[in-house]
Amino acid sequence: MTLPELPAAAVGVLACPVCRQGLVVDGSGLRCPAGHAFDRARQGHVTLLPAGGSPHAGDSAAMVADRADFLAAGHYAGITAALADAVLAGPPPGTLLDLGGGTGAHLAGVLDRAPDAVGVVLDASRYAARRAARAHPRAMAVVADSWAGWPVRDAVLDRVLVVFAPRNGAETARVLAPEGRLVVVTPAADHLAELVGPLGLLTVDPAKADRLSAALEPHLEPVASVVHREVLALDHAAVRTLVGMGPHARHLAEGELAGRVAGLPGTVPVTVAVDVSTWRVGRGGR
Repeated sequence: MTLPELPAAAVGVLACPVCRQGLVVDGSGLRCPAGHAFDRARQGHVTLLPAGGSPHAGDSAAMVADRADFLAAGHYAGITAALADAVLAGPPPGTLLDLGGGTGAHLAGVLDRAPDAVGVVLDASRYAARRAARAHPRAMAVVADSWAGWPVRDAVLDRVLVVFAPRNGAETARVLAPEGRLVVVTPAADHLAELVGPLGLLTVDPAKADRLSAALEPHLEPVASVVHREVLALDHAAVRTLVGMGPHARHLAEGELAGRVAGLPGTVPVTVAVDVSTWRVGRGGR
């Protein structure tokens, strides 16, 4: 199968993880002026890890498969729409980066509403990157460590998106353009509330908002915040994929999860409750 071409404008925001110079398309991969070369995998993604690699492997193949199935069914379309509303507030953005973007589904939804923009999905999981590489014709996927220095040039991004993923305030401030914005989606206290008790899921930390601020300040400062809430009607298969795609999957044995899901009603009302916050670079951010 022929791979889609890498969007030149998306490649243009990237930096060599070795020498930090810009990258260009060179044959089947990327190359910097110093000669450091990075091959494109046959699945379409590019790995831009430093020489020592990364201690973070990201989501497993099973978790990524569940996420792809759940998002493809449209269950989180409301979250994608709320994210896009926040991203597109103000002047139209041209360059987007989805940090910990997984399969690229949310970024693809945003790009569908931003016809002149390009995007990069940055994720530690090679399994996620394989899917994200084909998420949208104006996007590309990069395997990198979100906790370390990102393979992105300084002050080149109009938006950084973070949906249910870790934040890195210092790196976000470094890569955002002067008028750029960070848009973060985090679970509210009642997110998936109907499943927490019956399935033994992890609860949302009540201090999550405070921890978000601590992670981003003093590099960034808040601009706006909105709440998105809706109630889904999920069958047992959808509940299993929902649990399997997130951190809950690491805390429940498969047999235990199946038994608990079997005890639920055939159709389960499930609350989706997220906070969508927008941030800009603060005075002491860079």
